Amino acid sequence: MSKTILANAIREATGCTIAQAKDAVEGVTRSVTKVLKKDGRFPIFGFGTFHVSKRGKRQGRNPRTGEPVVIKASKSVRFKAAPGLKKAM
Repeated sequence: MSKTILANAIREATGCTIAQAKDAVEGVTRSVTKVLKKDGRFPIFGFGTFHVSKRGKRQGRNPRTGEPVVIKASKSVRFKAAPGLKKAM
């Protein structure tokens, strides 16, 4: 789902303007990003938890040549659904 589709869904559900809905979506994404950078977790009770996952550097292989290469350490965001959300599926 894109931010525009989400903003349209918010607009339809609340009756606000599209500009207000887009601002709300941007505000939520900024808040999630800020809290993840600071705390590493962002729980939304009844929905789930976003958390930062760290991956250390590791050895890999170039698929074309087969030569070993070092893959740098990285971070990614993961999501774990709350039991209520899982049950609703």
